[in-house]
Amino acid sequence: MSDAERAMTAPRTSERGAATRSSLLAAAREVFVSKGFAEAGVTDMVARADASVGSLYHHFSGKADLYLTLFEEFQARQWERTKQAARAARAAGESDPMRVFVAAARAYLDGCLEERELAALFLRGDGPPGFEVVMRDRLRTWAQRNAALFEDQRALVVVVTGALAAAVSEVVLTGDRDLAEETLSIIGQIRPAASAGGATSG
Repeated sequence: MSDAERAMTAPRTSERGAATRSSLLAAAREVFVSKGFAEAGVTDMVARADASVGSLYHHFSGKADLYLTLFEEFQARQWERTKQAARAARAAGESDPMRVFVAAARAYLDGCLEERELAALFLRGDGPPGFEVVMRDRLRTWAQRNAALFEDQRALVVVVTGALAAAVSEVVLTGDRDLAEETLSIIGQIRPAASAGGATSG
């Protein structure tokens, strides 16, 4: 069971407990962003959240759990952004899978820029042990969703997913929205080799 699944099946906390949990996550985010995972201390987080160490361990198993929860919640927000963008594109009459993909990709990049410090934290390579496996699994899941969009054109999925992953890293690093748009414009022109060949031979 993934961390996200565990979070969804966990019992609901009281309002006070939920507020404490939110404060701890906000404090953890600030500490992780400023110090990185390795240097972040639980004592810094509880002091910033005006909470106790006991309350932190009541809600989380430790700083790795805090980090992974921040990651899962960020990814959930990103998934919602991209899903809404794809739905809006289809509702506007868009049927070209690549244009739907680009609309969703734009929403993803916008989310990365909106939450740039947090996005950069996860791209830094300074996460808890095993986090690189979590990132690889997330990329694989993302590619599988794209495969459904592109009717299992595997090579196309590999190219556009890889291109967007590289774009995310560069855009988060630079904060350059124009670069994001230029990259999306190029990605939007990618087509399978058969389609491209058919277009030039006709």
